[in-house]
Amino acid sequence: MHRLIEKGLMFGNLVRVDSSILVDRYNRALNHLTGRKTEQKVFHIDISGYSPEIGEEFDDPLYLNHQGVNRQFILVTVDQVTAPLLNAKFSTSRGTLKQFIEDNRAELFALTARDAVAGELVNSVYSAQTPDKLFDIRMITVEADTTSGTVAEAKQLGILIDQFKTEPDGWYDDVLIAKMIGMAKRTGDVIRNPVSLKQMSFAQDNFWTSHFGGIYVFRGVAHPAAITAAPKEELGKLPIPFTFDFNDRSAIAKFLSLNKLVEPIMEARGVDSAAIIRQKMDFIVMSVATEMKEELTGATRRDLRRMGRQYADKLPEAWQGLAELLRWAEEDGPWPVITSEHPAYFYTLRARAHVDADLVNMLLAELSPLDIRQLFICHKEAFYAAYASWPDEKRAYVVDFLDREYQVDKAGTREALFGHEGSMFDMPSVPHSGSQRDLIARVGPWGAVSRRSN
Repeated sequence: MHRLIEKGLMFGNLVRVDSSILVDRYNRALNHLTGRKTEQKVFHIDISGYSPEIGEEFDDPLYLNHQGVNRQFILVTVDQVTAPLLNAKFSTSRGTLKQFIEDNRAELFALTARDAVAGELVNSVYSAQTPDKLFDIRMITVEADTTSGTVAEAKQLGILIDQFKTEPDGWYDDVLIAKMIGMAKRTGDVIRNPVSLKQMSFAQDNFWTSHFGGIYVFRGVAHPAAITAAPKEELGKLPIPFTFDFNDRSAIAKFLSLNKLVEPIMEARGVDSAAIIRQKMDFIVMSVATEMKEELTGATRRDLRRMGRQYADKLPEAWQGLAELLRWAEEDGPWPVITSEHPAYFYTLRARAHVDADLVNMLLAELSPLDIRQLFICHKEAFYAAYASWPDEKRAYVVDFLDREYQVDKAGTREALFGHEGSMFDMPSVPHSGSQRDLIARVGPWGAVSRRSN
């Protein structure tokens, strides 16, 4: 993995902790949460405060995530808000932490100026011994305080101040006054500068979890279902109407369509859909070429086209389907027959604009794994697992490509691939015989109809 780390494609954008003050605060929080301390003097942390160096020291990558279902966190600076979440067990965890930090930024800035903030993403499940237990997770509540209990103490001080103001003999209650003075020395002026954190809870309707080989849970849609990477028979009966695995391609396609979760890339407005399809084809050619031990260092698109011709008989059906689609779009070719069972089908889709678009694109990335760019952007865990099994030639090319093409403009690339300006096919149009738009409106994006049959 050293290439990924060197290029910032793994463990990138972590926060460096290198001052004795911050290390001491981190250790107090770590001891508060886990009863352990680190000997590290310099380390890096993610948005949750997890450090890969400390994980290696403890030989425990879950030292802040007991049994993978109780994510604890340590904040020593609000700068952690831009860091990634490593070893994610649930797709919602980073978003939850990010929103908590952003919504409490001023308060957390004041609190972390004096101490570390320790907390937990609390749910009612403490271990997931069986897959059905994951469905008991309905709500995540964020609980946090400094290691010295500043927030809780400030709340108690506020209660005492109200008591002092409302009780007739409050001015003469020396014990009450002494208690307030003592607390105020630790919390500061809670009247002028309230020390409080918003109580935040998040519904867990739709999410991905890495448990049991990877499960996508969609409960907050019109037609709920679970989609598993592992064979569904291995998971047993789940408390949801339908369970599909990755072999149930038609069922998954129907689920995505019924819930209006996806759109064909060729429909997408404001993007160069043909360029996206060509790039996916290049990734497939690259994968075949590396299997043939081709040297891809510095390979251009022209080089990949040459290799595509050279190994044309070895290109998989997914490439052939995308090629047919490209010919239809650019060269007035025949209408491609790409059904949900076709290996190219999920390569031709992206998430519609909705709150769970990232989750759907994550699922599509697993269903179209030869698109290494989408896999890296949308599903880091699956990308790193796949990377470990690739030949060295493929690793070198992929790292070089991501460094050159993605790292230089992450936001622009994501917008070009997954941004939404609304589909051009959503608005009504006057029928026009023979037009691509009219055909799609009549038969759907991949209907088995000849484009010239009109």
